[in-house]
Amino acid sequence: MADPKGFLKNGREVATRRPVDERVKDWHEVYPGKIGKTLLPIINTQAARCMDCGIPFCHQGCPLGNIIPEWNDLVWRNDWEGASERLHATNNFPEFTGRLCPAPCESACVLGINQPAVTIKNIEVSIIDKAWDAGYVKPQPPEWLSGKAVAVIGSGPAGLAAAQQLTRSGHTVAVYERADKIGGLMRYGIPEFKMEKSQVDQRLAQMRREGTVFRPGVDVGADITGAQLQDRYDAIVLANGSTVGRDLPVPGRELSGIHQAMEYLPQSNRASLGEAVPDQILAEGKHVVIIGGGDTGADCLGTAIRQGAESITQLEIMPRPPEERPDAQPWPTYPMTYRVASAHEEGGERVYAVSTKEFLGTEDGRVRALKLVEVEFIDGKLTEKEGTEKEIPADLVLLAMGFTGPEKDGLLTQLGVEYDARGNVARDDSYATSVPGVYVAGDAGRGQSLIVWAIAEGRAAAAAVDTFLTGSTNLPAPIRPTDRQLMV
Repeated sequence: MADPKGFLKNGREVATRRPVDERVKDWHEVYPGKIGKTLLPIINTQAARCMDCGIPFCHQGCPLGNIIPEWNDLVWRNDWEGASERLHATNNFPEFTGRLCPAPCESACVLGINQPAVTIKNIEVSIIDKAWDAGYVKPQPPEWLSGKAVAVIGSGPAGLAAAQQLTRSGHTVAVYERADKIGGLMRYGIPEFKMEKSQVDQRLAQMRREGTVFRPGVDVGADITGAQLQDRYDAIVLANGSTVGRDLPVPGRELSGIHQAMEYLPQSNRASLGEAVPDQILAEGKHVVIIGGGDTGADCLGTAIRQGAESITQLEIMPRPPEERPDAQPWPTYPMTYRVASAHEEGGERVYAVSTKEFLGTEDGRVRALKLVEVEFIDGKLTEKEGTEKEIPADLVLLAMGFTGPEKDGLLTQLGVEYDARGNVARDDSYATSVPGVYVAGDAGRGQSLIVWAIAEGRAAAAAVDTFLTGSTNLPAPIRPTDRQLMV
C-alpha cells in the first residue's frame, strides 16, 4: 500500500484543461502539452489515495483486469518503469484508454462508496506518457515464428490488440483496413482535440517493428474476397466494428443537410490534419442540431464549435440524468449520471426528453428546422406530452444515435457467418464464429461498446486463435464474450 493514510489526507484532483477561448481555436488536445506531463505534479499524491483494498473492485470495473493498486503503489514510489510494465501487462494501449475510456474502474473504486474515487484514468495516462518519453516502451518481437498466418480485418482497438498479441506469439499477422490509414475509428472517428493521432502513430511504429504487417486501403470483400482470405491465411479475426449508424425514419429524412455523424467526423479529422476534403460537410455559420446525447454527439459538438457554427443544439430523448449516483444504481455499478465532456464546456445547448417528429425543409429541398415534442415515461414507455410541440432552426443535422451492427454485405456474406438476435456476428465461448477458423472480436460481435471492452476482446480472441493454431496458449483472456458491464 502506498500511503496508509493517503485517502484521508488528500482530496481528488484531476487534469486541468486549457482555457475554452484558447482551445476552440485549434484542433490540439484540450489539455496543455502532453496530458501525462501536465498531471505529474499531482499524480504521486493521487496515487497515494489508493487504499489497496482487500477486494479491489476496480479490477471488476475494468474489463481488462488492470492491476490498478499495484501500479498506483509503483507511481507513488516513483518507479515509473515498473508502473509501465505493470500497466502493459494487462493493456496493450493505455495511451488510448487513458484518454478515451470513461473509466468504469473509477465507478467501482472502493473509496467511491463515500468519497470521490481515485483518479485512476489520470494516473494511467501519466504512466504511459512518461513511459514513451523515457523510452520504456520498446518493441517486443517474437523469439520464434510459428509458420502460421492470421488476417485481422479492421484496425480499431480490437483489431490492433488481437494483432499485437498474435504477432508477439510468433504468428505472421496482416491487418487489413479499408481506409487509407490504419487506426479505425481512433484515426477518423475520434476528433484530434480528444486524442492527437500522434498517439496512434507511435504505437503503430512499435507494432511494425515487432513484425505486424499493415495493409491500409484494402476493402476486404471487394478488393480481396472472403474465399481468398481463407485460402491465404490459417485464421481470420473479424474486428470490423459496428459501423451501421442508427437512422431516424421520420418525415423529411430525405432532405439534404441531414448526415450521419460518421459522415461528418471523418471529414473533419482529415481536414484538421491538413488533408484536402472535397465537398466537406461544414458547420460554419449554420444552426447545427445534433440528435443523440452520447460521446459521439459530444464529438460532433466540439467539432462544430471549432468550425464556427452559428448555434448548436444537442438533443437527447431520455430525461436528464441526475448529478449524483441514483439509489437504484448503487456502488460498484457504472451509474448513469450527468456528465460534462470537454466539448460541453465550450458551448452549445443540451436539451433532454425530446423526440424529433419531423424534419422541415425549404422549397429547394434543404433542411431548415426540426419539429420536436417533449416526451415522458408513462407505464415504462416514452409518451409524447400534449401541447409541447415546437420548432427549432436547423441548417445542418447530425445523427449521433449509435450503431446497429456490422455491415453484412460483402465480406460477412461471403464468409457465410451466422448472426445473433441483435444482428451482430454470432460467436461461441472462444470467440469462434460459425465458420471454422474465423473469429470475431470487438463491436462486430459485442455490439457498440467502449474502447476498453474492444481491447479486452481483442486480447481474449487472440488467446483463442493462438489455441486454435497451436493447441495451447500463454496469452491472457481477460473476458468471455458473454461478459457485460457491471450495471443494473
